[in-house]
Amino acid sequence: MLLSHSPLVWAVEPPLELGRVSLQLKWTHSFQFAGYYAAKELGFYRQLGLDVEILEAYPNQNTDPVEQVISNKAQYGVGSSSLLLSRHAGKPVVALAVIFQHSPLVLISRQDSANQSIHSLAGKRLMLEPHADELLAYLRLSGISPEQLTVLPHSFNTTDLVEGHTDAISAYISHEPYYLTQAGLPIQIYTPRASGIDFYGDNLFTSEHELHNYPDRVHAFREASLKGWQYALQHPEEIAQLIQDKYTQEHSLDFYRYQAFQMGFLLQSELIGLGYMHAGRWQHIAQVYADLGLLPQNFDLDGFLYESKILSPDPTWIYLGTPLALLAYGLALYTWNINRQLKSSLEHSIEAERALRLSEERYRLVADNAGDVIWTLNLAGHCTYVSPSILKLRGYTATEALQQQLDLLLCSDPQSPSRIMLNQALAQLNAGQGGDNLRLELRQICQDGNSIWTETTCSNMFNQTGQPVGLLCITRNITERRHIEAQLRHMARHDQLTGLPNRAFFSEHLQQALTQAHQRQHALAVLFLDFNHFKPINDNYGHEIGDLLLKEAAKRMQNCLIAPDTLSRIGGDEFVILLTEVEDEQKAHQTAQKLHLTLATPFFLQGHVLKTSCSIGIALYPEHGCNELDLCRYADQAMYQKKRDRTDVPSQPM
Repeated sequence: MLLSHSPLVWAVEPPLELGRVSLQLKWTHSFQFAGYYAAKELGFYRQLGLDVEILEAYPNQNTDPVEQVISNKAQYGVGSSSLLLSRHAGKPVVALAVIFQHSPLVLISRQDSANQSIHSLAGKRLMLEPHADELLAYLRLSGISPEQLTVLPHSFNTTDLVEGHTDAISAYISHEPYYLTQAGLPIQIYTPRASGIDFYGDNLFTSEHELHNYPDRVHAFREASLKGWQYALQHPEEIAQLIQDKYTQEHSLDFYRYQAFQMGFLLQSELIGLGYMHAGRWQHIAQVYADLGLLPQNFDLDGFLYESKILSPDPTWIYLGTPLALLAYGLALYTWNINRQLKSSLEHSIEAERALRLSEERYRLVADNAGDVIWTLNLAGHCTYVSPSILKLRGYTATEALQQQLDLLLCSDPQSPSRIMLNQALAQLNAGQGGDNLRLELRQICQDGNSIWTETTCSNMFNQTGQPVGLLCITRNITERRHIEAQLRHMARHDQLTGLPNRAFFSEHLQQALTQAHQRQHALAVLFLDFNHFKPINDNYGHEIGDLLLKEAAKRMQNCLIAPDTLSRIGGDEFVILLTEVEDEQKAHQTAQKLHLTLATPFFLQGHVLKTSCSIGIALYPEHGCNELDLCRYADQAMYQKKRDRTDVPSQPM
């Protein structure tokens, strides 16, 4: 049964009749809210007497979950850490549970150079969504004020970044990078965690009205929701299919798989219980807001954080009728109280020691059985602990790993950017400075000689007096993810049929070639090529033969070119050739003649012998244009003029 997958145990008695309630999401349906769908569709809400409606938010309608909950249009909502600002504004919201231990909010820009940083955004256009205060705090801490930016309304359409309508966007790390990678856009991601701003994300909340009037319902809704999240994280494929079948078909299953993978780091469910929230962490978030002038200093969290109510019995008053009895009772009470305090102190000491031991055992158990590799470095850069999971990751035992030098344990290239960042972090700690948390991507060698790509997050470790003692690191295998990302990048920039570069690749390459041609004062040529009478081939022999002809023709044309000349397919039977260095127009015509001759040679395809021909238009830089638009327009017009001048007939079998 489905319930067997969850660690929670549910009572067998009939469910309470808690009624119909609504949950207001902060965005449209996606895996970002997987736990709530699981709780509804698998009956976790229903088992506790809840009939739950899940409401999605639409960006074009500016749906605000806080307003929906406060106005009782929904009883529960999903909100960001800006719930603190709503509370300060007099809106009686109550945080019930934290789903994302780390906020998914990031800034994304085009990657124009390898060494760009957050400071590169100064003077740029930024699409910023509502309630993104942590991003403003990040920019301010980085020395970028709102006045240095052109802040645009967010369209929530990644095409605007791809097409250059904006220079950067606010985004979710689990959403927009998927589509930007598919579009073939090199991107740079900036996270507030780089400056020490680490907010909670996607917090489940309700109103004081709901909590005070229906405390049992609040408890039931929270418990069922967390059970749903537990199930969703254990069965991501099943819940992804459920979302697509019952809630939305806007995204593909691959997108939901990407979301589930990215959310693993945000939820930290292997180390921290689902829903857990810490008052000190909320106070830190409030302090960041206070530093921005959005909250008063020492903002009072009283009433904001949900706590289970523990009822205490009423005190029993003892009445003594005489002063003597009262004195005797007072002495006895004093003696009893002193003894009780001594006994309590001893019991607390023993209990504290036992709790500490259990805590250490628990954390050691978690570390020893984690799927990711957990390891620690001291200030000297020596590894002091490695979890046994390194055996599965790289083929070494924990003992072998501890005996290795850092170069072999971590990365054999000491000049890799990640190695340099790690050394800098250790240097900062040795200087008594607490640096930022790190996220490193490393190519590591396994015991069998193969290599894998890993992602490592490093955080500072301090002792009880606040002195730095080293780094706590968590490493996971991202080889498959990098392979998928590389495939997505390749697919976004190459033609699926021929494997040639596509229009986007050609456009980027031409822009680079034009810049070099201008700097070096040399010519280049753009050739537009189109097959003559290609449609009758498809009509007479079928699209399969037509596709085979295009693939074989692409191979022949490639053999006519030399590096760094580029052949691209831009659609149908249309191709474009970029000759990056030509001495004169004659060189371009010679290449065109080679292409004519190779395509005039008969094609032998599945028992058919086909003859074909092509028309080629030539545009030279700078004679016929100095930019992409002018050169392509000239070559295209020249190609069609060649077609009009032709007198041959469609291809026929020989």
